[in-house]
Amino acid sequence: MILRPAKENDVPALIEIERVCFPAAEAAGEAQIRARFAAFPENFFVAEEDGTVVGFVNGCTTDAPALPDALYHDTGLHRPGGAYQTVFGLDVLPAFRRRGVAAALLNRLIDTARARGCRGVVLTCKDRLKPYYEKFGFVCQGVSASTHGGAAWNDMLLRF
Repeated sequence: MILRPAKENDVPALIEIERVCFPAAEAAGEAQIRARFAAFPENFFVAEEDGTVVGFVNGCTTDAPALPDALYHDTGLHRPGGAYQTVFGLDVLPAFRRRGVAAALLNRLIDTARARGCRGVVLTCKDRLKPYYEKFGFVCQGVSASTHGGAAWNDMLLRF
């Protein structure tokens, strides 16, 4: 498996992977993924196996240790050099799960954020995923105000 920054020609694969990995109400659509990649391509990393993209992670940077819903929809809120890296999605195709792909992608984003001088990483997750993110050092900050996709979310923060 190769981890690398995403390239423009990866975008169609990212769109399809997002569609497969998230319920329709939660998934970013083609226009959103294209807009995000145009606004912060440096925050997209892919996992590639045998020349095929099998997963990716992405998120903008912001100045506050929070992930409000507005960040998902307005790429103008991205702050290059922001204090906190967000995680919008950690997507791995079902056939490649439970092989460490998601962990490798998340660690790559965390390491990159640390190297860039960020103060931490923020994300939201469902209850069942809290223990997974806690293994990386994320601490639950409580139930999120997010209503993204009509789901219940928890605010998670990893401080450096």
